[in-house]
Amino acid sequence: MSKAPFSNKPGRHERHFMRKLDNPLFPRPIIDPSHEEIIEVQRLDHEELLDFVTDLRRLVQQAIELKPNEESQVILDLKAELDKAYEKACTLADEQEGNKQAIQQLINVIMRTIRVNATGDPQAEQQLNEEEQARAFHFSLLEQPIVPDLLDPDSLIEEDELLPCLLSESEEGLSAALELFDEEQRRQLVEQAERLVGALQPPSEVVARLAQLKE
Repeated sequence: MSKAPFSNKPGRHERHFMRKLDNPLFPRPIIDPSHEEIIEVQRLDHEELLDFVTDLRRLVQQAIELKPNEESQVILDLKAELDKAYEKACTLADEQEGNKQAIQQLINVIMRTIRVNATGDPQAEQQLNEEEQARAFHFSLLEQPIVPDLLDPDSLIEEDELLPCLLSESEEGLSAALELFDEEQRRQLVEQAERLVGALQPPSEVVARLAQLKE
């Protein structure tokens, strides 16, 4: 029986499976996977997608039912849930641009409501401006799949798989992922990466990622 083909737009389970495939950087690489193993990670991603669609419908309904004079905390809680939903959408299989755009539109509607309430308060308006800039930057980082995969509350990336994941990334992916770490954490990553790479004969791409990590 031929093995199941990998997806063109994999979700986080299949994506992490593919990272470990024949990759000696990982402590537990996947070698010669079976048809059933590939189908299983695809099934897990499909289940997550179905759960997400159900949850997104709930959030949309909550947004529709917001009252004109809704309590501020209710609005802020919904906005926080939508921010998390956007992150989750970035981990999912298949094309998610439509769902991501819908979530952004809902967030924009909520932000306009909050801005109306902040009118005339320069400090509150400044905080909202800074928040929107931070969100735009955060959402741009999420376009690199490694970022939402790391941020997921149920991340599949084990502690001893962090460096193998980073060193297996593209230049753009590693650059985005490094935004999640402070200076001291980056220093520790470099030390650990040098030990890991030094024990192998890595391909040129991994050597390039190590050099990037040191920048």
